[in-house]
Amino acid sequence: MNKIRVRIAPSPTGYVHIGNFRTMLYNYLFAQKNGADFVVRIEDTDRKRFVEGSLEGLLKVLDWAGFKYAEGPCLEKRAGSFESKNYTGVFEAGVFQPYIQSERLELYQKYARELVASGHAYYCFCEPERLGKLKEEQRAKKQAPMYDRFCLQNVSEGEINKNLKSNCPFTIRLKIPTDEKIEFADLVRGKVSIETSNIDDQVLLKSDGFPTYHLANVVDDHLMEITHVIRGEEWLPSTPKHILLYQAFGWEIPKFAHLPLLLNPDRSKLSKRQGDVAVEDYIAKGYLKEAIINFVALLGWNPGEGSTQEIFSLEELIKKFDLEHVHKGGAVFDLQKLDWLNSEYIKKLPLNELYENSMEFFAQKYFYQNASEEKKSEEYLKKVLTIEQDRLKNLSEVGEHNKFFFTDIKYDKELLRWKKITDKELTASLEKSISVLENISDDDWTRENLEKNLLQAAGDKPARNATHSVAGGRGDLLWPLRAALTGEQKSPSPFEVAWVLGRSEALKRLYLAIKKTFDLK
Repeated sequence: MNKIRVRIAPSPTGYVHIGNFRTMLYNYLFAQKNGADFVVRIEDTDRKRFVEGSLEGLLKVLDWAGFKYAEGPCLEKRAGSFESKNYTGVFEAGVFQPYIQSERLELYQKYARELVASGHAYYCFCEPERLGKLKEEQRAKKQAPMYDRFCLQNVSEGEINKNLKSNCPFTIRLKIPTDEKIEFADLVRGKVSIETSNIDDQVLLKSDGFPTYHLANVVDDHLMEITHVIRGEEWLPSTPKHILLYQAFGWEIPKFAHLPLLLNPDRSKLSKRQGDVAVEDYIAKGYLKEAIINFVALLGWNPGEGSTQEIFSLEELIKKFDLEHVHKGGAVFDLQKLDWLNSEYIKKLPLNELYENSMEFFAQKYFYQNASEEKKSEEYLKKVLTIEQDRLKNLSEVGEHNKFFFTDIKYDKELLRWKKITDKELTASLEKSISVLENISDDDWTRENLEKNLLQAAGDKPARNATHSVAGGRGDLLWPLRAALTGEQKSPSPFEVAWVLGRSEALKRLYLAIKKTFDLK
């Protein structure tokens, strides 16, 4: 048996769609699980959709994800690699070079002519205007738009030769056999059967000499000895055309596996209209690589056997992945699930790693940019992150809900008041907090000491409520303290905030709060 070989064949048409990233991931997991070769090929023959820089972008995503491969384009020079003819700074490594389709045009043209010679394809000289009119007429009759085989039935061999000699523009179309049934076993969907009467005579070679996806895909998969084609469900209707091409060439047909669509929560096809769909968007928002891979792996697959496990390392995914447990139905992209997974991974990060990963996001924040040098220090930022770590959904949120750590605060003086507390009680409360904090030295300024001393000062009386008005409850001390330190209705505990701010800044804010209480009277 030949060694298993799989490939991913993304097109450089923009950012990396989450669906394409899932295809990359599933191919990579399948390859790692089965000791297979993982090949990267670039399908850039659709020049109308080509986006400058996107090839390099998708190679960067592969590097970011850690999907190692020995064959295909890469951004660094490797042993035996050469620089791409069409892309400066891109190198190609592997025995089946080149791996970029725009550099393989002569191959496709050669095989297209072979199909014509064997009677499995034919030249088409129809102009775009005729084809457009034909489609309009068919749609008006509520017929499926299909080519009417005008050139196959009405253009003689002599006319073909004359047109070719005069450089008349042409395409080459696949001659679909009539009244046949194409059947194949899909590794995800099971038995698939399609009547050839429903298949159009697909263009294989365009008038500009570039192949369509169908021809290039089959030629490359054969020449690169691909044994398993794992791709999105949108290519399922094209598979019979590809099988016909394999049969026409007399080549061995690979095994196919078509992955389910990704859906919005309303079950519509995942699209930009309802949120971000590019991997780069989520990287830019501070979602961790491990969380994205974990989340995307579960979009259409589960480990089976009644497993309730939701958090997987890449090593666990490789060990457990198989195509048998890929779903047939569409998979819903649940952003809340991604947020939860990402928060779980953030919680597990060592503080040093969290700090390093967060710096690029801090640097984007205006409150950080305008903060004092002390508040930009590694020590201070690590304190902030220690408090925020368990609350973050993604790294772009760093500091966002606690700007009071970086800026001077402004707030309405009434924010200091806790329920029915009087002006006199409020002033006394703040003075008590000051007294407690002044008696804690810089050396002893820890969260534990702050919490212990402040709670001891607050006493153990219950907080006030609508029916209970006993003075001296914990809220009487802790609410004014927290409001004075943050200027916010909601924030981390006053012990945590005071610890981050430090002794000098915490006392400074309390003195300012005392001043506000005199304005209340």
